[in-house]
Amino acid sequence: MNIRTRLALLARLALFAVCSFAPALAWAQQANVNLDHNPQKNTENLVPFSAPLNSPDVRDDRTVVFRVKAPAAKEVRLAGVALLTALGKSGQPVPFTKGDDGIWTLTVGPLKPDMYAYHINIDGVTTADPSNTYAAFTAMPPYSQLIVHGDGPAYYDARNVPHGNVTRHVYHSEVTKGERDLYVYTPPGYDRAKTYPVLYLVGGSGELPANWIYDGRANFIMDNLLAEGKAVPMVIAIPNNQVVHRNHPQHAQLTFKIFEEELRKAVIPLVEKEYAVRRDPKGRALSGLSMGGRHTIFAGFNSLDLFANFGVLSAGDTEPEKSLAKFLNDPDVNKKVDYLFVGQGTLEERGPFNARVSALVAALKAHGVNHEYYAGGHAAHDWATWRHLLYYRFLPSLWRKN
Repeated sequence: MNIRTRLALLARLALFAVCSFAPALAWAQQANVNLDHNPQKNTENLVPFSAPLNSPDVRDDRTVVFRVKAPAAKEVRLAGVALLTALGKSGQPVPFTKGDDGIWTLTVGPLKPDMYAYHINIDGVTTADPSNTYAAFTAMPPYSQLIVHGDGPAYYDARNVPHGNVTRHVYHSEVTKGERDLYVYTPPGYDRAKTYPVLYLVGGSGELPANWIYDGRANFIMDNLLAEGKAVPMVIAIPNNQVVHRNHPQHAQLTFKIFEEELRKAVIPLVEKEYAVRRDPKGRALSGLSMGGRHTIFAGFNSLDLFANFGVLSAGDTEPEKSLAKFLNDPDVNKKVDYLFVGQGTLEERGPFNARVSALVAALKAHGVNHEYYAGGHAAHDWATWRHLLYYRFLPSLWRKN
């Protein structure tokens, strides 16, 4: 056998080995081996561990098959505001079809690549998808996550770039009289010999601090922005802004003052003790989504001695001339505020939350308060919007002036 024949044979053997072992390396369908951008694509034809079926099954044409094993059920429906909005079915749960084997199925789409929250409703009982390993950690009953993949990792996915660290801190609060937690993201190459600006980022009515990590993907978004040279390295502190029971009859009257006190007495002192961050208003930012956006305007705008940068995401107030009179009428407000961003989803401009946002923007304009307003993305009042706002506008704009 001459050298050329040997080389050709070796090449064939190598190709055979690659083809033979490739299926074993093609992790997906919720295998949770890697932080895949397409975890719900069925590449191995294996059912997720301890699950009865493959659901959701996301195809490359971005259609999705849901399956529920419920032979005794009379009705199974797809529910959840975020996903139904994406399907153009807001407020109208979509029925499954029952097979002779007792398995209910539903095919939807195609959908835009993104992450969508949803529920399964079985005979009037709303639950997470029993076959989906991706469920949310919230202050509400859990929902499932549908991950519709694109051709490669999205701006919110884990990419092969330098990554920062996320640390969970548990501390005692004298404000709420109990043990609480917050998460802190430090950028790649974090160096205590340097001083970093710090963003305090908070969630909405049903969110816990972990939601900005698992649903919002704030750490991966920041990693990717830094790798692209589109943002300033910063520390991101994610406190819990649930400070009074969300269904308390006086929630609106109590929550803003309590949260401001929690920031002043617990959160900011902890972060400034543990991390090398700026301690001046221009080096701090406060931002939040929905209820957290209202915390930003009512606690943050009232604390210009603490913050000079703000991000109001999908929030506002219908009577800002009354509720924000001190802030709006401050003759030095544009000297005290470096950057004020107000953003919402494209579909939100047509929805009920827009009344608050548009009233806030109108008041800022009327009083000459410098700000940026932006509506973008393909979604409404959900995480697809808040991830979009974070990546495409808010984080890249922070601390660009100083």
